[in-house]
Amino acid sequence: MAEFESIMILLFVAIFFPLFLLHRFQNKKSPRITNWPIVGMLPTVLSNASRVLEFSVDIVKQSGGTLEFKGPWFPTLDFVITADHNNVNHILCKNFDNYEKGSEFKDIFFDCLGEGIFNSNSHSWKSQRKLMLLVMKNNKFVQFLHKILCQKLEKSLTKVLEFFVKLGTEVDFQDILQRFSYDVACILAVGSDPNSLSIELPEVPSKSAFCQIEEGLLYRHYMPINVWKLQRWLQIGEEKKMSKALKAVDEFVYQCIASKKEEIRCKLHLKEGQFDFVTAFMVEEEGEMSGADWKSDKFFRDIAINVMAAGKDTISSSLSWFFWLVGMNPSVENKILQEIRANSDPTSNDKMSKSMIFFSEEKLNKFIYLDAALSETLRLYPPVPFNHKTAIRPDILPSGHRIHQNTRILINSYSMGRMKEIWGEDCLEFKPERWISEKGDIVHVPSHKFIAFSAGPRSCIGKNISFIQMKLVAISILRNYQIEVVQGHLVSPSNAVVLYMKNGLKVKIKKRSA
Repeated sequence: MAEFESIMILLFVAIFFPLFLLHRFQNKKSPRITNWPIVGMLPTVLSNASRVLEFSVDIVKQSGGTLEFKGPWFPTLDFVITADHNNVNHILCKNFDNYEKGSEFKDIFFDCLGEGIFNSNSHSWKSQRKLMLLVMKNNKFVQFLHKILCQKLEKSLTKVLEFFVKLGTEVDFQDILQRFSYDVACILAVGSDPNSLSIELPEVPSKSAFCQIEEGLLYRHYMPINVWKLQRWLQIGEEKKMSKALKAVDEFVYQCIASKKEEIRCKLHLKEGQFDFVTAFMVEEEGEMSGADWKSDKFFRDIAINVMAAGKDTISSSLSWFFWLVGMNPSVENKILQEIRANSDPTSNDKMSKSMIFFSEEKLNKFIYLDAALSETLRLYPPVPFNHKTAIRPDILPSGHRIHQNTRILINSYSMGRMKEIWGEDCLEFKPERWISEKGDIVHVPSHKFIAFSAGPRSCIGKNISFIQMKLVAISILRNYQIEVVQGHLVSPSNAVVLYMKNGLKVKIKKRSA
């Protein structure tokens, strides 16, 4: 069977490659998508590989919001891509039970995410979600989150920013934000700080490995599954890099788990006030979670990796786009600064240092315009630009498209933020005001239209924590520093499973005058 698949793969490449070259030279970067004999629509996608996101917006709009993508005859790559909010509401909310992650999604992500919450379905997913919600509502966790954010902002981020203020040189601000988010995510996941955010901007093996894994996961998305699986078996190309990266991340996480078990055995975590996710799962009695692997090191590893992946990527990606958009819109920056000054009362109970004020969650809720600016950022640049689903049973979408059993659905979150049908004629503008009502409150937008945190039963449980982190970072930086984007620096989305900037965010950091 393996020999037959290998022969078919070679035959596929032999047929496909000449057609791909012909199409690439004839119609480079074309917004039109052609359904070729045998190879389907894949050549058009690959010829637009350098602008996948913009291309996806083009084809979705041309198709009225939903497109049936036809892949090669072998192996099948057919799927439905949609940015129609009615379809999204149907898939994620109204008919939720009929759509799950699917076997191909699990194949792509399994060696990375394992049986964690992002890669699981049914009872396992429900149990993990319920326990994670209990953890995040626990006062010990809330206090722990506030503590580590205060420490990281004051002892790491401020020192790094002050260093570059004095140095007066350009720096990749996206890299700084990624380091901050990675350190916080690791502490929240396993209670261990990798200290990637310091003046030296050190090379941290586990962090670099995570970046390599993300590149490998994207590669798996657009390569036929048997091709990348063959490469993994042969340990060549991207799959060889992927294997090395996974090994580096696993070494870091398993070491943290071993240390955590020793701390719990000696009850050291009680003295230090730590209440990270792995600690919470380790001390939880068997109840919601059950099974042979419950409380195994592999299970704790999967929990940690899922929390780290969620925390490090969503926060740093969102903040990078936020600071760029604010830097390009001085009027927005001025309004945020006015709001910061209006809420910075030295007589309040908020924690203060020489350069920073650490607002309570209750006080953060008063930052309406900042909330609107962050929401507008997430609308235009959602951290996860695509959401995968697979139909369990045949269905008909509100758009009229027939969905067969096992049909894969790709919800295009990036395109949804650019749909006039959802956001109006000014959908491409960065306009925080669209989120504020006449009464001065945040406008509620249904989650199936504002899809950054997904919608329905699988909506993101970390939304509140994400906004707390983003607001604290935004306030701390904007209150004290000017972030000036280097003139001529090209900012564009990367082709990745997480929406980072392709060329980073080159800035100069200056001290803000009082």
